[in-house]
Amino acid sequence: MSIEGKHSSKARTLLLVLLVISFNALGNLSLAWGMKHVPENLGIDPLHYLHAMLHPAVAGGIALLILWLLTRMALLSWADLSFVLPLTSLGYVLAAVLGNVFLHETVTPGHWIGTILIFTGTLLVGSTQSKTNEVMGAKE
Repeated sequence: MSIEGKHSSKARTLLLVLLVISFNALGNLSLAWGMKHVPENLGIDPLHYLHAMLHPAVAGGIALLILWLLTRMALLSWADLSFVLPLTSLGYVLAAVLGNVFLHETVTPGHWIGTILIFTGTLLVGSTQSKTNEVMGAKE
C-alpha cells in the first residue's frame, strides 16, 4: 500500500475512533439524563421500562448507543482489539467529565485519578504501532 493510502487508512480509523468515543459518551449522557427525568421508578415492571424508552432523551441515548455499537463493530473489523479498547476507553473519561458538567454529578478525587490513569494509558497505547489491517475492511 502506498504512503498516501496508509495515511488515508489511518485517518479513517482515527475518525472512526472519534465517532465511537463520541457516540458512547453522548449516548450514556443522554440516557442518564433521560432516566433521571422519567417520572416513575422502574422496579421490575417491564411496562415502566417501555414507557421510559419513549422519553426523548432516553430514546436519543438508545439511538446513540446503537450507533456506538455499530461503529465499534466496524472499528474492530479494521483494527486490533488491543489497540481499539484502550483508545475507545477515552469515552469513559469524556463521560465522567460530561456527567460532572451537565448532570452535576460529584466526581471524587479518586475517580479523577482513575480517569487520569485511563487517559495516560490511552496516550501510551495510542503512541505505539498497531497492526491494523492495511486495507479498510480487508482481512489479511
